Amino acid sequence: MAEIIQKDGTWVFDGDTLRLTPGRDKNVGLLRRELGELLVPLAALAGISFEQGKKAGRLRLRLRDGADPLLQATGGRLTEPHDPYQLLVEPDRYGVAEYVVDAVRNALLLEQVPSGPVDAYLLPGPSVPLSVSAGDGVASFDGERVRLEWKWQAEDSKSAAGPRTLPLADIVAVEWQPTVGLENGHLRFTVRAAPSKVPPKYDPNAVELWGFKRDPLMALVAAAVQARLPHPAARAAQADARPDGEPPAPAPSPAPAPAPAPAAEDDHDALLRRLRELGELHRSGVLTDEEFTLAKQAVLKRM
Repeated sequence: MAEIIQKDGTWVFDGDTLRLTPGRDKNVGLLRRELGELLVPLAALAGISFEQGKKAGRLRLRLRDGADPLLQATGGRLTEPHDPYQLLVEPDRYGVAEYVVDAVRNALLLEQVPSGPVDAYLLPGPSVPLSVSAGDGVASFDGERVRLEWKWQAEDSKSAAGPRTLPLADIVAVEWQPTVGLENGHLRFTVRAAPSKVPPKYDPNAVELWGFKRDPLMALVAAAVQARLPHPAARAAQADARPDGEPPAPAPSPAPAPAPAPAAEDDHDALLRRLRELGELHRSGVLTDEEFTLAKQAVLKRM
């Protein structure tokens, strides 16, 4: 058995399963704390690495494509404090970290575990029922249906329509996108026969996220739904299956040329609009003083 215990968390490998337990340190991300303990089977691993640093090192797990519904739903966009497959290692435990790496690599070699993609989820995803409040709404999932309820900050088009219930059978895809710079994030559900191209701010099948503390928790809802949808490999196989004699699908048309970069004054106007939005959220009590100050400083640095 190989084990490493740190403030950031504890990893234990028994030869078949890697048990990941988040620590109680204040720097552990909210998403990791809510996920709790994860059991990662050896068959789900593509590799493990350890990087030494001056102040701290980092253990990283690499999972096989399609093995984890959380990674599938978030598309690799989880930031460092919320990624459950990373562990900060203090310098006096570098030797232990390297021992864990050797133990996992040897097991992968002995069991001849391939590193390629899988055609079924090897991790179960978050347990249900669960409910998360963030951004302009509340997303709940009981294993059979998603319910979206709107906060008072939501756009009138959403509020006027009232709460929305999406049966799992009607959902064909789910996506979680974090806030990046001036672009708000979202949790969006693609519904059968009604794909929406409107921005998440106005999309009744999407919760818009504003970059605050609880935003990453929406990834739990995304992962729980993803775990109960057909695996991407199964959908790809179904799409490739065609009746005999049917010609292959035409090649995709060339991608359009990228749009020109916005002018500096346009970017400046966007920053000013962002400052006004933050001020309104602060005055209405949505943002605390600390959250408002941090968000304002981030925008001012861009200016």
